[in-house]
Amino acid sequence: MSEAVMSWSCGVVRGAASSSATTSLAGWQPDVLGGPRYRRPRRPIGIIGRALFLALVVCRVVVAAPGATSTEADLLAVLRSESPEADKALSCKFLAVNGSAAAVGDLATLLANPRLASWARIALEVIPGDEASAALREAAARLNGRLLVGVINSLGVRGDSAAVPMLAGTLADEDPEVAAAAAWALGRIATVEAGEILAQAMEQVADSPEQLASLAEAAVLCAANLQAAGSTDEAIALYGVVRAASVSEQRRAEAIRGTIIAKESAGIPLLVETLRSPTKRLANMAVFTARDLGLGDAANEALATAVDAALIKEIETAASDGAVVRAVLLIDVLSQRSDGSPSPPVTAALARATGSFPKPIRLAAIAALGRAGDATVVDSLLTAAADDDPEIADTARNAVAALADQTVDREITNRLAGADATALPALLDLVGRRRIDALTEVLPLVNHPDARVRIAAIVALGPTIDLQNLGVLVAACTAATTPAEAEASRTSLREASVRMPDREGCATTLAAAIEKSPVEAKTLLLDIISEVGGSKAVETMASAAQSSDEALQDAATRLLGKWMTADAAPILLQLATADPAMKYRTRALRGYLRIARQFVLPDTERAEMCRRALAAATEEADRKAVLEILVRYPSAATLAVAEEAATMPGLEADAVKSAEAIRGTLPPTQKAD
Repeated sequence: MSEAVMSWSCGVVRGAASSSATTSLAGWQPDVLGGPRYRRPRRPIGIIGRALFLALVVCRVVVAAPGATSTEADLLAVLRSESPEADKALSCKFLAVNGSAAAVGDLATLLANPRLASWARIALEVIPGDEASAALREAAARLNGRLLVGVINSLGVRGDSAAVPMLAGTLADEDPEVAAAAAWALGRIATVEAGEILAQAMEQVADSPEQLASLAEAAVLCAANLQAAGSTDEAIALYGVVRAASVSEQRRAEAIRGTIIAKESAGIPLLVETLRSPTKRLANMAVFTARDLGLGDAANEALATAVDAALIKEIETAASDGAVVRAVLLIDVLSQRSDGSPSPPVTAALARATGSFPKPIRLAAIAALGRAGDATVVDSLLTAAADDDPEIADTARNAVAALADQTVDREITNRLAGADATALPALLDLVGRRRIDALTEVLPLVNHPDARVRIAAIVALGPTIDLQNLGVLVAACTAATTPAEAEASRTSLREASVRMPDREGCATTLAAAIEKSPVEAKTLLLDIISEVGGSKAVETMASAAQSSDEALQDAATRLLGKWMTADAAPILLQLATADPAMKYRTRALRGYLRIARQFVLPDTERAEMCRRALAAATEEADRKAVLEILVRYPSAATLAVAEEAATMPGLEADAVKSAEAIRGTLPPTQKAD
């Protein structure tokens, strides 16, 4: 084999050996600076292919494919070889992890390669030492266009202060992308000199909106970095240049925010001024700044207190000036700053705002106290809860109900004893909403002479009363003197009954009350017992359905027909087969069929229910309903019932069809002979 063929074939082998590396770059596309594109070589075919195969057999791999475990020397060997550019790109990526100053020279040679420049810069941006920065500065002197943009960006990433003079000269480059990149890099490097250069450049291009825009953006970035580095005065000065220039509202808003943050307490007047700005973007930026100034990671208690005081004063000023919308917004900001733990001055200010201010401000302050208040705000909120304006009163009650501080419950309970008929309804409403254990205080109020208080006490007992005192609500149902009181009693008794953990005990209490109640109350109690459920409830329903009172028969059979457990079935069947004179036999049978049709039951139990229903049914519609159930649940047991039904007069044809339908769905082992 000739030396030329051997050399060429070895190159193919190197490409094949790097397949694992290139596979990881599948779909690789050039970046905006002209990154590489890898093409897998076509497979040779025919005679040439066989010749190449023989060459590959005798050739060994010279350069290994780059990988995460490759050493710096291995990766540099790839860069210096004739390996595919995809392998070189991958080597650059790994050099960003384990490269050193020794790799800078090889990486720098790639900065002029449109396909590999960005990959080389990935490593050069992070390799420690001035060698990488020097290489980038040297490349900046000889490159242009997008390759130069990339190098300038990398100098900015490295924060290379030595590049500042070169970048200053590049600010006037004819290529606007290069000039913009230089401005950004200066903002990222953010030395005092860089800030001065940007400020001077902004003054020089005041008549060029496009250049001014990129410089202003860089200046804001530079000022923020200066502030972070402790050069506060220089940062404030640079922000001032941006604020004075003819820049966009967004840049001006950023400069204002930066100035306020940098000046700390001295920046509060600017904050207040900007909060009043008619320009929405500026006002929104001020609101955003006010929400966290002095808080968070850079907490400054003195600053936070000063900001709170300024916001409180501004809320009162806005309210007196009729700027209701601004006042409402600032109340929201003030409550958000409190984060559930408002300071006494903030609590006092919000409490004042619940009083004589315009209604929207009062509503905002009440809601804010509900979000951020504690037991100390209960007095103000309860005063508002008794307001003649229903919206104010309801908002205040909602606010108290939302307070997370558990001492609020004790405060409300303590107030019940001394409250008059005007304050009691609001307090009782809160007892119910917060589910406060205050039975000792609430139970006597069920007999209060004021109807509003009685109703409020009854409603409060719904979510709070225990089983031992459930009779109080039963008695309230029978003793109600007004429709409103009767409705409140019924609703509260129902709520209390269905939440009782001992449902058998609850049903027993209600059943005992039925015996002593008038007919109207009996039917109400039956309805509630049906929602409680359980064996005692079924027993009570059976007794009512079999009584001589038609109203109770009607209520009990209706409720049994909707029962949610299968234990009602025997009672319904018994009623369906009772004295033919019973008015609700058909209703009972159909309730029984509902259980057979809808409930999950064993096949044999369902089939037996259908057999008994067929025997009890007196109407053709009910018999056909039984056949439908049999077909709906095919089994050997239901098939047997269908075949029995075929012998019943008037049902023969329908029953035979049902049996055939069932038989057609059963496996051979379950079909009757």
